[in-house]
Amino acid sequence: MDIGDFFEALKELERDMKIDSKELTTTLEAGLASAFKKDSGDSRAIKVTINPEEKYIRIYAYYKVVEEPEEDYEITLDEAREMKANAQIGDIIGEDVTPADLSRIATQTASQVIKQRINEARKNIINEEMSEKEGELVPAIVRRVDPNAISVEIIGTQVEGIMSKYDQVFGEKLSVNDKIKVYVKKVRTTDKGGSQVYVSRSSPYFVKKLFEIEVPELRSNLVKVKNIVREAGYRTKMAVYSDEASIDSIGACIGPKGARVNEIVSELKGEKIDVILYSNNPSEYITRALSPAKVLLVRFNEILKQAEVVVPDDKLSLAIGKNGQNARLAAKLTGYKIDVIPYSKAIERSETGFDALPDTE
Repeated sequence: MDIGDFFEALKELERDMKIDSKELTTTLEAGLASAFKKDSGDSRAIKVTINPEEKYIRIYAYYKVVEEPEEDYEITLDEAREMKANAQIGDIIGEDVTPADLSRIATQTASQVIKQRINEARKNIINEEMSEKEGELVPAIVRRVDPNAISVEIIGTQVEGIMSKYDQVFGEKLSVNDKIKVYVKKVRTTDKGGSQVYVSRSSPYFVKKLFEIEVPELRSNLVKVKNIVREAGYRTKMAVYSDEASIDSIGACIGPKGARVNEIVSELKGEKIDVILYSNNPSEYITRALSPAKVLLVRFNEILKQAEVVVPDDKLSLAIGKNGQNARLAAKLTGYKIDVIPYSKAIERSETGFDALPDTE
């Protein structure tokens, strides 16, 4: 490869890999300086200048002018003035030492530097792509299943995603080579310059993204999600609303004959999903959040964010849910600490101030 070919190869690399030309030139200059010192055994300071516009490479070695030289890179004032007539003690004198076989050294060095830069460029491209995918659903293939984490390969990137046991769905069994969807929680750059991607299937936002795929009104922002909470593998509660009075927010999410929500339930292997209509009225919001249970009365403390909810005696277990799950999710959804009590217990009390709610059945 001659010098002309060398510069053409650099231009192609800059164009194809989108590597910054100045950064590449600086890296090559440092690499060539190191290669020349190793090849020539010259102990002097070496500086390489690469000029892509004029297509030349120059290598300079530098002497230091001293009274009594002790090192190979030091010369006397008389020796210096043979090279530069007005040289003074302490000056640094440069000498052009560009070798006749520069192409050989340049090619060998460029090969090593370019491989390194290509790897770095690929990492940067992948890092940028993955950063853009943060907060999105991506397809992945399960590559390794360990007790505490599952490793997946994000399709189309060869990037590894880590799914901790807390980001896995309880009871879901995944095997190597399974194709799945994952939610990209966060992307971090490692010490080696690569990407470390943390993914999840248990996040409530995993379900939200599934809804966005199935519901055009969510994608177009005609329907909005106020909040979404989840106990993965068991139940999700999602509060939705619309600024357009003509839009049926719940109907849009459920779909004709339940088609949209059923598609999501299928992806979630039967996990229950409650889609409720958000309300600015705390009583109504709490009532709806406790769906599918019927609520009779609600008393709440706005300052303490606490609510006491009265339900029919025969609906108490439904309102609370298995292991308290329904009430717990309703509390997370609304932001209120919810205490559910049966009607028989409520009438034993002499307390007043309950907000009566309309019959929701």
